[in-house]
Amino acid sequence: MVRITEDLVRRRAEHNNCEIFSLEEISLHQQEIEKLEYLDKWCRDLKILYLQNNLIPKIENVGKLKKLEYLNLALNNIEKIENLQGCEDLKKLDLTANFIGELSSIETLKYNIHLKELFLVGNPCTEFEGYRQFVVATLHQLKYLDSKEIERSERIQALQNYPEVKQKIREQEQSYLLKRAKEKEEAQRRMHERKDRKETQVEAKLEFDSSGSLQDKENCRSEGETEQQTWRTVEDDEEDRKFWEEPTPYTPESRLETHRYIEEKRKAKDNIREPKKREKPLPTLVTAEGKVLNVNVPKLHFSLKDDEENNQFILELFVYRHLDTSLLDVDVQTTYIRVLVKGKPFQLVLPEEVKPDSSSAKRSQTTGHLVVSMPKAKEMILAKQKLSASIKPSDTMQKNARSKNVEKLEVDPSKYSFPDVTKIIQEKERIGQGPIRLQREKITETKKNYVDFENNEDVPPLI
Repeated sequence: MVRITEDLVRRRAEHNNCEIFSLEEISLHQQEIEKLEYLDKWCRDLKILYLQNNLIPKIENVGKLKKLEYLNLALNNIEKIENLQGCEDLKKLDLTANFIGELSSIETLKYNIHLKELFLVGNPCTEFEGYRQFVVATLHQLKYLDSKEIERSERIQALQNYPEVKQKIREQEQSYLLKRAKEKEEAQRRMHERKDRKETQVEAKLEFDSSGSLQDKENCRSEGETEQQTWRTVEDDEEDRKFWEEPTPYTPESRLETHRYIEEKRKAKDNIREPKKREKPLPTLVTAEGKVLNVNVPKLHFSLKDDEENNQFILELFVYRHLDTSLLDVDVQTTYIRVLVKGKPFQLVLPEEVKPDSSSAKRSQTTGHLVVSMPKAKEMILAKQKLSASIKPSDTMQKNARSKNVEKLEVDPSKYSFPDVTKIIQEKERIGQGPIRLQREKITETKKNYVDFENNEDVPPLI
């Protein structure tokens, strides 16, 4: 028996990011659902609900869907209209090709004041005399019945003949209910007969398997397998022919029986024809000696970079872009990294030891790739030692000397010899004696030659 589960609803809510509490539209058609439940608790904001082509026998657990506007229950096993009074905003109801024989049950739809369209094509009640007049006269708010517009004159005429039509509908309902009771008894009888026939077949098969000596069984194992398969196929073909050629009325029970028969045959064929899938052995991640292996079961591309500036390894795993992050599990160890992608392990041995506690994993928002940053353990320690060793006392002395030189920007002119610009005119008289030589010795000689000359630096030269 297939039921509505939370997993099924979430898979059908992909257009709403798999969120069911705010879901406004969902399609659960062709799911072989046999009971309508849980939707009024999980999806209170539903406006459109598709449930066609299932095996639902009863309308239930939808009365709390106050915002529901369109309900499609076509091709199910519904025999009565009920439990829809709470759907206050219901505008369209599709019950095509069901087994509704109690036409008077449409009176419960009077409380759905916004109901404009109703589809009852393919139900036994449509064969009742006065069916359309009864529906038109009962549901005043209805505008379309079986895709045909209800005209004003048609409604007036239906209201005039309503008492007579209602009486006829009641009588036809009673006869239909008696007929349905007989069909249910016949369906129960056929189901018991089929069950007994199946039990006898199983017993005969067990007797056939138990009879004979062990030697005969061993001899017949190899040769009898093919014969047994052919015997099974012939027997199945004969059973199929009997099942499909046997005349049966079209009832909810026969429809359910047909569905279950098809399911049994499908499962039997899958068990016979398809070989049992051997469970793949789990990949070896660590050998018995304790050696970690490189494994890539998900077959993903990857790249491992050595970031020397930041002293870390960067692993980029090309994960599928639309893969949910909850399906990824990252485990960083000191010598290797392991990533589970949908349960499939990806393992890579690292060239050097890393710090697992300082590692981080992120996903790219554009490509979806997984980027894992793993700081190196030894490199961080060595970097500090190199920095401390590289600082020598000679370097500090040079730095201090440079700093001192930089601080003494003002130079004392008495400590350094610079050319005396004021003596340029006097040296000009000695042009013929050779080039000008700005030396203190010769300047002192000139002072000795001119004893009476007093050099006043504040007075500019006369020439």
